[in-house]
Amino acid sequence: MQLPLTVRVRGLCLVVGVIGLLLSGLALVNPPRARADGMATGGDLMVAQSLGERELTVIVRRAQPVPGPLRVDIVTHTGSPAGTLTLTATPADQSGATSTTTVQLGARAGPYTGTLQVDHAGPWELAVADGQRTARIPFLVAAQVVTPWERAAYGGFFASGALLLVAVGTALISKRGWATLIPVGALIAALTVGVTGAVLSSRAPQPRPAGSLLDPTSGNIGNPFPERDLPLTTNYSRPPVNLTVRADGPAVTGHALGVLLSLTDSATGRPVDDLLVTDDALVHLMIVGPSGQFWHRHPVRTAPGAYQVQLDVTEPGDYAVAAELARRGGGVQLVRSVLHVTGPALPAETGSGATTPEVDTTEMIAGQPGTLTVKFGGPADLQPWLGMLGHLITVGPLPDNMPAGTAAAVAPVWAHAHAMTPMPAVGAQIPDETVAAYGPDVPFTFTFPLPGRYLVWAQAERGYTVLTVPHTVQVTGEDPK
Repeated sequence: MQLPLTVRVRGLCLVVGVIGLLLSGLALVNPPRARADGMATGGDLMVAQSLGERELTVIVRRAQPVPGPLRVDIVTHTGSPAGTLTLTATPADQSGATSTTTVQLGARAGPYTGTLQVDHAGPWELAVADGQRTARIPFLVAAQVVTPWERAAYGGFFASGALLLVAVGTALISKRGWATLIPVGALIAALTVGVTGAVLSSRAPQPRPAGSLLDPTSGNIGNPFPERDLPLTTNYSRPPVNLTVRADGPAVTGHALGVLLSLTDSATGRPVDDLLVTDDALVHLMIVGPSGQFWHRHPVRTAPGAYQVQLDVTEPGDYAVAAELARRGGGVQLVRSVLHVTGPALPAETGSGATTPEVDTTEMIAGQPGTLTVKFGGPADLQPWLGMLGHLITVGPLPDNMPAGTAAAVAPVWAHAHAMTPMPAVGAQIPDETVAAYGPDVPFTFTFPLPGRYLVWAQAERGYTVLTVPHTVQVTGEDPK
């Protein structure tokens, strides 16, 4: 027995409606993840800062939603004195309210928390002051970025839900079966749009991180493709940086030496104020002293293009300086300089007496990858530092008859390699320093390009203490020409 047309259409409407409800529910249960600032929404920004005698990691927790609270964690490291820090968040465009709070640091190394308020998305500046100096950290308050295919997915499923009600109502009250086909057809079209948008949301490439190519503003922070309004021939690269290094007073031994860094554009000479946070720092400053002392510091930004760091120097001579940084729209650059210190040689601080980690190396041949493994011993409780499990800084080849600082200043090779932590799940936050679950062996793989003697320093973190292991590597092989 054949059913009447009206009954068949009503049955079709109900089947399509059930499918629509299932797909809509699936979209709500597992919606596409919006992204901002190059990470899943809700990600954090970690910036290492050498503020006077304190080695800090400033963690700006993402503010969602905006306006709302902005949590800032200050992680102190062993040797950082207790005291009070004043935190101030100021909008870069001066279009919102400034927020201030204080954080009381204790004698024990670890995280300390303060809470600020932000009232809109866009570029901001976080000032961290200890009463004598102020670090000014640019950061972005993320906006909810929605791509066109995500809009299609949400819009399609929303429209299908509305059309489902229309179709059901029409099927129940209409005496003509064909009238029900109109909302059913529209429902199928809306579902098609929603499903297509959902598929594209999971497979299409994500937008570039906010502020990675263009200078971010409060107007373009929520635009997933702010560069689409620019000509296709737009060149986003920016000229290399010129580095000038000088002391803030007499460069002599016997006192805390303030080192001032000036970063200028090599084309215009103007201050460079578009640095990106790379490996959890605006600037990685690596310094080699006259007898091979090593510092890995993170200067604080005091003004556009101006950075400052404090060193305790005990030896006269040349201090080789290398700064690793990245400009917006460009790649990582390594710029170098030298600072000469005078005065008498003073007794250096003695070590703590801790066991020196064992270092194993494979045969190092120029032009071929080799592995250097640092065995820190103990349990697997190393912490990520600067976003990595370990850091390896290498300088060379160096002659044997020259002070290390002088030789490093003209060395052909400066390199900064890493040992990575296990990759987190897609969209997950990278572990910060509060996670102690790695090691104790840290392997580094590196290719030395030239034969000769290299000084290397391996670094890792345990118990909020940055461990630095010096080592000398002899690389064999012929110098390729």
